[in-house]
Amino acid sequence: MSTASAPPSHFFDHTPQQFAEFCATQGMKTYTAGQVFDWVYAKGVTNPQAMTNLAQRDRDALTELVIFYGFSLLQHQRATDATQKLLLRLPIETESRLTNGKAVALPMAEQPGRDVETVMIPTESRRTACLSSQVGCPVGCTFCASGLGGLEINLSSGQILEQAHRLNFLQGVGRLTNIVFMGMGEPLANFAAVTNAVRALHAEWGFNISARKITISTVGLPQAIRKLVGFDLPVTLALSLHAPNDDVRRTLIPWAEYTTIAELVDACDEYFQKTGREITFEYLLLRNVNDRAHHAQELATIARKLRANVNLIRYNEVAGLPYERPETDDVRRFQEILRQRRVNVHIRASRGRDIAAACGQLRHEQRAATSTGKAGG
Repeated sequence: MSTASAPPSHFFDHTPQQFAEFCATQGMKTYTAGQVFDWVYAKGVTNPQAMTNLAQRDRDALTELVIFYGFSLLQHQRATDATQKLLLRLPIETESRLTNGKAVALPMAEQPGRDVETVMIPTESRRTACLSSQVGCPVGCTFCASGLGGLEINLSSGQILEQAHRLNFLQGVGRLTNIVFMGMGEPLANFAAVTNAVRALHAEWGFNISARKITISTVGLPQAIRKLVGFDLPVTLALSLHAPNDDVRRTLIPWAEYTTIAELVDACDEYFQKTGREITFEYLLLRNVNDRAHHAQELATIARKLRANVNLIRYNEVAGLPYERPETDDVRRFQEILRQRRVNVHIRASRGRDIAAACGQLRHEQRAATSTGKAGG
């Protein structure tokens, strides 16, 4: 058996066939891959030494050659509404510092790394995983903490799936039922990794989640949406619209300089015509910015062109950003205007506000605390 020549491989980057081929190169039996997939996906076991029906030499080889969890858990927060949020760190390198003349490992919160958030949102009938596709974000929406500092890296499909696996086996979750790519990053800017992750989330050997219960949310470039038209699974497409006209949208979303709402609607209509899946508009309400009555009237006109569903989202404040949460009466008035114009509209329940619920907010707060020497585990 050869173990020295092969670099560590992330388990979740593999399909069963690919992992069987990997195991064969290491001299393992052909059925070993199936055993490992059962341990990981069915039982939640990611320590090869605990996979008791494997030969000891195979356990040792897997320990050396395969990364099951590549992220370190930096924080695990639980909200009063049972939402759970993980802050994960992908180490860049191992560093130490001198203390009394001796090298001492840095605390995890001070080690250099790339941090990413993932969230499990429970309701009475659902367990939804909100996954990140990138560390940071290239879009730079002016209201969002995810893009502060820009894009650091694209995540691999394995790193995306690792988030789902960690959430799936948190205490009290039971089993994930829904997936939303609404965490950090722009999913369609990391197209190959996201779509490969979706296949595993959907596969019977993976998470066995219906494609219709998987949502990819995009800030929207028409060519990226049209690329998704050719994808083989009919996932739900959500467009992060956030404004009813191009002028307002361009003040909020830098990428809006490169396209118009009309062009985005055309691309979304193409997706709808091909897949039969209704489009959802995500609309983040910012007090006195995009939550006025005339904004609702404009949004209704756009939504009716596509028969699009509209999710209204009340802003979660981010320290240092100049936006405020809208008044409850204004949100309800906005919803009522849409309903009067026969738009299917819902107000998304605010979840986890007591655990830095806004996308990228926990990462932002962790970095701010680290810079002032107040980071906690």
